[in-house]
Amino acid sequence: MKNIGFAGLALRLRLLLLRAGPFTLAAIALLVLAAALWATLLVWLVDQEKTLETLRARSAQMTSTSTSGPAQSRAVPVAPAAPAAPADNLDAFYATLGQRRYAEQQVKTLFGLAAKSGLVLSQGEYKSGFDRNARVHTYQVNLPVKGSYAAIWQFAMAALRAIPFAALDDISFRRDSIGDPAVEARVRMTFYLNDAGAAGSTP
Repeated sequence: MKNIGFAGLALRLRLLLLRAGPFTLAAIALLVLAAALWATLLVWLVDQEKTLETLRARSAQMTSTSTSGPAQSRAVPVAPAAPAAPADNLDAFYATLGQRRYAEQQVKTLFGLAAKSGLVLSQGEYKSGFDRNARVHTYQVNLPVKGSYAAIWQFAMAALRAIPFAALDDISFRRDSIGDPAVEARVRMTFYLNDAGAAGSTP
């Protein structure tokens, strides 16, 4: 009796599929595929949850093992450092300024660094000024140099390390021909200076 019932059901299903058009068959196939993918995703999610629970249990066990014992080392919370006051930042800024009366000596330092980097350094252009907003003196140096590309960058970085109150404003490069290993560059730097007699005092 059950075999006849199943056979009749299978026959009806076949007749239904034959009557259905290609779009209906495609829709049914997509539904079956979506159901299979959904079931696979559920199985994967369950596996991931089990793995996560296992890792949590192991982590809790390791934590309890490391903190157990007669001599437990408790971590002492460290209070965050208080932010510096604006006045302290301003004092630190003025403390890094160079002295205006020694600007020419800093230019000599640049010439020495250029020679050490193997560059040909021509006479530069110099211009002093005063920034009213920051209340600092400026001394702008525009130096034409010639050498390899790497040597020019090496000179610029060495100058910033040697003169902490200097800023690299611009470097422009020019090469006469493609095969020329040496390039001509113009390096523009600005010294930020204090006019006071002692370095680091606020103007």
